[in-house]
Order: sequence, then C-alpha cells, then structure tokens
Amino acid sequence: MTRRTIFYRFCKSLLLLNNTFLDARTSLATVHATSIHANAPSPNVVLFSKLFFKIMVWLSFNTVDFGPNRMDGDEGCSYGSTNGLDSSPHKPSQSQSPSCNAVDLGDMSFMMVDYIKDAMKAMDMMRNHHMLTDVVLEVGAELFHAHRLVLAAASPYFKAMFTGGLRECDMNRVQLQGVSATVMARLIHFMYTGRIRVTENTVCQLLPAATMFQITNVIQACCDFLARQLDPSNAIGIATFAEQHGCTELCRKANQYIERHFIQICHEEEFLQLNCVQLITLIKKDELNVQAEEEVYKAVIKWVRYDEDNRHVKMEHIISAVRCQFLTPKFLNDQMTNCDVLRKTPACREYLARIFKDLTLHKKLAVKERTPNTPRIIYVAGGYFRHSLNVLEGYNVDDKTWHTLDNLTVPRSGLGGAFLKWEVETTLKATVPIPTGSINITPPRISGDLVVRCL
Repeated sequence: MTRRTIFYRFCKSLLLLNNTFLDARTSLATVHATSIHANAPSPNVVLFSKLFFKIMVWLSFNTVDFGPNRMDGDEGCSYGSTNGLDSSPHKPSQSQSPSCNAVDLGDMSFMMVDYIKDAMKAMDMMRNHHMLTDVVLEVGAELFHAHRLVLAAASPYFKAMFTGGLRECDMNRVQLQGVSATVMARLIHFMYTGRIRVTENTVCQLLPAATMFQITNVIQACCDFLARQLDPSNAIGIATFAEQHGCTELCRKANQYIERHFIQICHEEEFLQLNCVQLITLIKKDELNVQAEEEVYKAVIKWVRYDEDNRHVKMEHIISAVRCQFLTPKFLNDQMTNCDVLRKTPACREYLARIFKDLTLHKKLAVKERTPNTPRIIYVAGGYFRHSLNVLEGYNVDDKTWHTLDNLTVPRSGLGGAFLKWEVETTLKATVPIPTGSINITPPRISGDLVVRCL
C-alpha cells in the first residue's frame, strides 16, 4: 500500500470522525438550546470543518484517482515530467477506463517531440544493417536494402508499386530504370531521415528522379535551390528545365527573371542558342524590361548573326514580333541603310519602310506598348522624429523586404512625390545615390528636383 493511499485513508477517517462530531454537537445543541444561537456549531468546529474541506480539495487536484479500484496502488495511471514532452489537457474519451474518467481536470496528452526523429533514425540504422528489410532495389550494379513500408509512405510511386496489385508486390528484388545509383542512394537516405543535399552537380539528376518517384519535398528543395541560382547566364536553361519537369512555380520565377533582365540575358550563350519559336515567344512578351524597342531589335539582329546562314531566312517572321512602331525614324533609316542582314531580306526592308512612312506622317500606332514587369518598389524618404530625418528606404512589394539606401544629403520632412510613366519625380532638393541594378539616376531636368528612373 502506497504512502498516498495511507494518507488518503487517514484523512477519510478523520473526515468521518468530524462529521460524527458535528452531528452529535448539533443534536445536543437542539435539546439544550435556550436561544436561536445555540443551534450553531462552535467556531472551533467550523474552523476544523473548513480545514478538512480544503485538504480534500487539494487532494482532488493533486492525485490521479482515489476510487475504490485504485486504493492499493496507482497502476494504469502515468506520472511524467514534461522534459522533452509537449502536453495538453483534454476531456476523457469514452474509450478510457472508468477510473480515469473520474479525474476532475481531465487527462494530459503527451507529445514526444523527438520520438518520430528517433524512430526514423533507428529504422535507418536497421536498413544499413539489413535488419527486417523486406525488399531489395536494384539500380544498375548497386543493391539497396529497404523496408516497403518506409518507401510506400514516402513515395506514391512505391505505394502504387507495393499495394496496387502489381507483380512487384510479391517480388523481393525490384529492378529500377531511369535513375542512377548515386541519386537513388540520396533519395533513400531522404526517405529515412528527411534530409537531402542539393548541389550544382546533382540537382539536374535529382529533380527528374524525385519527379519520377513523386517525392514532393525533394522536388521543392530542388526548385528552391535552382531559384536561388538564377543568373543571366542560366535563366533560360532553368526555365526550360522547369517546364520539362512540370515545376510550374520555378518556371514562373525563371521567366519573370528573364523578363526583368532581358538586356543582360540577350548577350548570353543561352539566348543565342534559342530556336526561332522560342525567340519569337520571348520578344513578343509585354513584360520585357527594356528602355526602348531598339534594344529588342538589336538582340534579334545579334541572334540572326550568330548563325546567319541558317537564320536569315527566318528574319521576316522574327522582325514582325518586334514592335518596330516604337522605333525612332532616325534609327529605322540607319538600319535600312546600313544593316547587312536587312539587305539579304528585301521583305524586311519593305516592312520597315512602311513603318518609317507611318511614323513620319505621325499616324496613330495600332501596337500596344510594353508594360515591363519590374520590381515594385515603394520609396520612403525623410520624415520627422523630434527633427527632420535624412533617411531613404525602399520596400519591395514582391518579396516584402525593406532596403536601406544612402541617406539624403539634407534632412527633409513632409515630402511629396509623383509617378508618371517611367519616372518618379519628387520635390527633394538633394541627390540620392541608389544601388546600380535596381534604378538609375538621371540628371535632374529641373533645378532642385530629383528624378528617379526605373530600369
């Protein structure tokens, strides 16, 4: 019998004794009462009763169960510390024992934070030692021992293989095609540990394999890695790679990067190796970030000259995708006079001549102007906190980040600004240097004004 049980029985006996004493005291007071106050117990008796009531309340809060089925011990009830545990109270369910339902405050639910991690670590150890493994994956000359349950839980591909009634359900050795042994080892390691290492040398093999086995977490890891590697030299390749493997979000990010950095990308090898259809699709986009249509035209001429013998015949189709209506008459005249590529394609020269005539006659343009998909930046300049401030900050609406720029040369408060087409004009009487690559400062057109031009 535990000390808790002994103490409980002792208190219960004292409580019964107290109740008997109160009954006897009340009976005597009723017989011999001479006034209305004689019926009440003495103050000492009331104090004694309150004390026992508080003791019993404390016991009900600090014990698990004092029912008749638990007087000889506390079997079946758990007393645990919260070290490494996540606990929360909940109401007793009908499936619990009657003794546990008697708890006033409900049971405690414990969540072992490291339990799943430790369990998977143990299973990985068992896999490495070929303990309780029930399938062998054959990839080239390599053999991988594994547990069907783990493979099926991590990959819908293996779940369908082992539970869909296929012949592999009864096979102890399964041969896999279309994946290298190195990549398969990484994927199996991920299935057991939840960790994957993505590098420049492995991502191009890892993503197709993860797509084949439908391991979404690895697919997302590869996409995040490639998104961080976007550069003018590889953006087109990443966009094509993402489209081939159905990575919609990565493809969107890569295409957005291409649109915003078209000027840099058109000088890279990947741009020059585009086929005609890909080039036309790119230069037709409204979102191309170019200062003037001349930049698109020059990029097309550069693409044709990269393989002029085979590409000049396609010039007529490509030039129609350029919005030549936004070229200046002077630029058009120079190209028709001096461009060697146009000399080989009379149809293109005639097309540009018609546009040149329309521009000189100031005819209304029937072509939509480009709307570059540039980063949306909100600039916050100056302010007042006890005195005027000289701070200049920019908030990128797309990625929701703040960037601190160089301070104003003169503190200002109560500033005003306006946005017109490509330009942001404010009434600041200061020069604000801003990092190259985001926006470019042009000389002020009006003395004392600051003009910020977005690239």
